[in-house]
Amino acid sequence: MGLKQQPWVWVFVVVLITIVSLESRWSEGCLEQERFALLQLKPFFNTFHELDSWVEGDHNSDCCQWDWRVECNDTTGKVISLDLSDTRGWNSEMGEWYLNASLFSPFQQLHSLDLGYNGIAGCVENEDLYNWKNLKHLSMDGTNLNISIPQGIGRLTSLESLSFRFCNLNGTLPDQGGLCELKLLQQLDLSNNDLRGSLPWCFGNLTSLQVLHLYSNQFSGNISPLRALTSIQELDLSSNQFSGNISPLTALTSIQQLHLSDNHFQIPISLEPFFNHSKLKGFTCKNNDLYAETELYSLAPKFQLNYIVMSGCRGTFPKFLYHQHDLQAVDLSHNNFTGVFPDWLLENNTQLQKLVLLNNSLTGPLPLPFHSHLKLMTLDISMNIFDGHIPAEVGAYFPGLRVLNISGNALEGNIPSSIGDMKWLYILDLSYNHLSGEIPEHLVEGCFYLEFLALSNNSLQGQIFSSNFKLTNLLSLQLDGNHFHGKIPNSLYNASDLMGLYLSDNQLSGKIPGWLGNLTRLVELVMPNNHLEGPIPPEFCQLENLEVLNLAGNSISDIPSCFSPSSLKQVHLSRNMIQGELQDSFRNSSSMVTLDLGYNCINGSIPNWIGRLFNLTYLILNNNNLQGRVPIQLCQLDRLRLIDLSHNNLFGYIPHCLMIALHDRDFAVPAPSYYESEMNRTASLFMGKEETIEFRTKTISYSYHGKILTKMSGIDLSCNKLTGSIPSQIGNLSMIHTLNLSHNNLTGSIPSTFSNLKQIESLDLSYNNLSGVIPHQLAELYTLEVFSVAYNNLSGRTLGLVAQFSTFNASSYEGNPLLCGLPLPKSCDPIESPTLLPTNSSDNGKENDFMDMDIFYISFTVTYAIVLLTIVVVLLINPYWRRTWFYVVETWMTSFYYFIVDHLPKCHYI
Repeated sequence: MGLKQQPWVWVFVVVLITIVSLESRWSEGCLEQERFALLQLKPFFNTFHELDSWVEGDHNSDCCQWDWRVECNDTTGKVISLDLSDTRGWNSEMGEWYLNASLFSPFQQLHSLDLGYNGIAGCVENEDLYNWKNLKHLSMDGTNLNISIPQGIGRLTSLESLSFRFCNLNGTLPDQGGLCELKLLQQLDLSNNDLRGSLPWCFGNLTSLQVLHLYSNQFSGNISPLRALTSIQELDLSSNQFSGNISPLTALTSIQQLHLSDNHFQIPISLEPFFNHSKLKGFTCKNNDLYAETELYSLAPKFQLNYIVMSGCRGTFPKFLYHQHDLQAVDLSHNNFTGVFPDWLLENNTQLQKLVLLNNSLTGPLPLPFHSHLKLMTLDISMNIFDGHIPAEVGAYFPGLRVLNISGNALEGNIPSSIGDMKWLYILDLSYNHLSGEIPEHLVEGCFYLEFLALSNNSLQGQIFSSNFKLTNLLSLQLDGNHFHGKIPNSLYNASDLMGLYLSDNQLSGKIPGWLGNLTRLVELVMPNNHLEGPIPPEFCQLENLEVLNLAGNSISDIPSCFSPSSLKQVHLSRNMIQGELQDSFRNSSSMVTLDLGYNCINGSIPNWIGRLFNLTYLILNNNNLQGRVPIQLCQLDRLRLIDLSHNNLFGYIPHCLMIALHDRDFAVPAPSYYESEMNRTASLFMGKEETIEFRTKTISYSYHGKILTKMSGIDLSCNKLTGSIPSQIGNLSMIHTLNLSHNNLTGSIPSTFSNLKQIESLDLSYNNLSGVIPHQLAELYTLEVFSVAYNNLSGRTLGLVAQFSTFNASSYEGNPLLCGLPLPKSCDPIESPTLLPTNSSDNGKENDFMDMDIFYISFTVTYAIVLLTIVVVLLINPYWRRTWFYVVETWMTSFYYFIVDHLPKCHYI
């Protein structure tokens, strides 16, 4: 039998050898035509030298072996895949670039093409990419199309995947043609564009679609066209403007990943419309209109979720969660869930790795599960109302934790030393509680990988760290707002990677250690409101990466002249004992945004190098001993929003060009994206303690921080010795909120241009030598809340009781004798007779007297002195009159004496 089959075996061997020989002959390498075409493409896509392996000189070079960007068919040797993404290095300054699509025409069997992130604005005239019938995969991510979806895309009928992410696409999707012709399409990604309008009904033609990403656009309306996409497995509609109910999704029973966050969908908290979606594994729906409905306890969903993200709920936890056993990540943040900690989530889901319940209304103590939970890596229950003690054995029950955040609760007692058993912990946040005692030594010995430690705003005390400090991987240490005392521990020197150190509002004392200057990665050093003393160490001149220095409210005495890091953005050294001149400190800090040296003993003049700090936004030098003029270099700083030079000894004129120093800018605060990794989500905690600046406005000193600070603008030059007139150009600062020029020696009139200060809330020109009338145009300042021109030499009428000025009393105008009109008691009408007014009391008579009593007293004193002096001079010059004067005085005194003697007994008797 074997011998009979042997010829067939030989036939099979011969055929196999023939095929192998043919394949070896056919796949000798890429075609010369396609090799030449690739070399033609190279100059356009080799900015980063990504294509250097595409050799030009060697004709024997096989382009199929050049690199991973080129893929060839093993049989024919023809190019079937090209990945040219991110090879051109485009930026907006390079202008628009149009691709010559004919360069790709030699690749007849091209199935996959990636041109992403090269700034392509389109194709040259009469050329496009939509003639390749064999193309199955096309990625144009990160191009600069700035149009709607190209209609020609519908000609690529073989496409199975298409991606247009980050392409500046705008407009609406067409109701027919275009995308709707791609009936073989399985994956479509249009996320991160500016597409608008509702979804076209022809989307129902895409019945092969399995993945659809429309994330971060401006789509609106309902989602009824998606009802026919029964093959869909992954659907991302988040960050749009969709509305209505989610009933069209009930038919999509093949769906596995569903993302509906950040829309206006009406979603029942029970998720009952998805109970039959047995394949559903992931669901996100934060920031929608979630509503409660009657939940049936007997019904259990068919799905078993791996992860869920929900927000905007109220009351108790949804009942479907009790039936979940495969959860790996749960984020129920920003709800209003009440009750106790849901330990059943840990008991039911042994594979749970992430549990986030921040910003709810959960109460009671923190229970521990029945058994150790080895899989849990992230536990965030911050911003709730948990009380009691942190369980002493928490470290033994959650040994695998990487992230533990219990901040913003009402927990008390000591920090459990068992936290030191969490060997892999790299983020620990226990801030904003009522914890007391000292930092456990086991914590600083055991948590070797800890990078972020926040114990702020508790009642912790004692020394900060012992000598057994082993947190050498620390990046951020936040211990502010406690009762720590003693010196800054030398053990911190071992944290050589430290980037943020926050020790404010404690009772630390002693000098600032010089070894802090050796922490060269330090970005933020924040230690205000302690008892630190002495100069800033000269070693600080080595901190080339430092961006924030805050030592306010200490007893710092000096700044080294070499301290001028170019990276420095914020300096807060107010309320110290700094003496001497600024000299060269901060001269080269060109990135400086805030310079706050108020309430010190700095003397000398404001240095001219201040004009080099082109990014300076907040300049606070008040309450020092500065002299000289207001530097003209301030006019070069077009980002300034707050200038406080008050309470110094500055003299001279106010620079007329100060008008360019303040104008409105939009300081946008970027909103964090939800789809950030755990590390990125907490990155804002590593650095960026909110900046606070003290500035006096409306006669009160306020502390501005956060977004309010970015909107605040003002100038305070009060309590100096400034002279000259007020520059009319200041009236062009239309967005300024406060202007204080009081207590100077300014002369001239109030500029009528002040009527342009449409955002002004506080205007103080008191205690100067201003003259003339108050411009009637100031009545147009409708936002004004505080106004004073008191104690000047103004004349004429007040602005009366019109608009905002009806809220100001006489104290706003007092000390100007020639002013009249309400709210002053002095009338401006000359016909009106004061005798017609009521005179019920002497006080009322004084109030209605035309003569100012101060002027009367001064005039009487001067006249009396002149008369007395005249008499003395005359008596000295003329002897006859002098003798006659003494005779008359003697006669008068004698007569007065006898008169008293004669009448005194009678008076006594009476």
